[in-house]
Amino acid sequence: VQLQASGGGLVQAGGSLRLSCAASGFILDYSAIGWFRQAPGKEREGVSCITRGGITDYSDSGKGRFTISRDNSANTMYLEMNSLKPEDTAVYYCAADDRNLLNYGLEAYEYNYWGQGTQVTVSS
Repeated sequence: VQLQASGGGLVQAGGSLRLSCAASGFILDYSAIGWFRQAPGKEREGVSCITRGGITDYSDSGKGRFTISRDNSANTMYLEMNSLKPEDTAVYYCAADDRNLLNYGLEAYEYNYWGQGTQVTVSS
């Protein structure tokens, strides 16, 4: 079982990035998926998620600027980030869970598979 994140990089404030996360060893369509981030000296925080039923949720910081999606045929999930701000600088992690828990949201404990993280740096 593996999640491979990519797409991070250095971008100016106001710019956009699209993060990808390819899953292998399990079927993403049967899983809840999420994106998290961790800035230096801060705790990991949930950014966005999609439940198995297709319900999406966003943190206040991502709402209106970030869009989570998945391509089931490619077994890949995405995070489209627009209007990036310096405070969005962090390592971004993709996550998935196939345990069919009762509820899914933006808490790290709700996910049992994690990608390795990809660095996003937004310059002012």
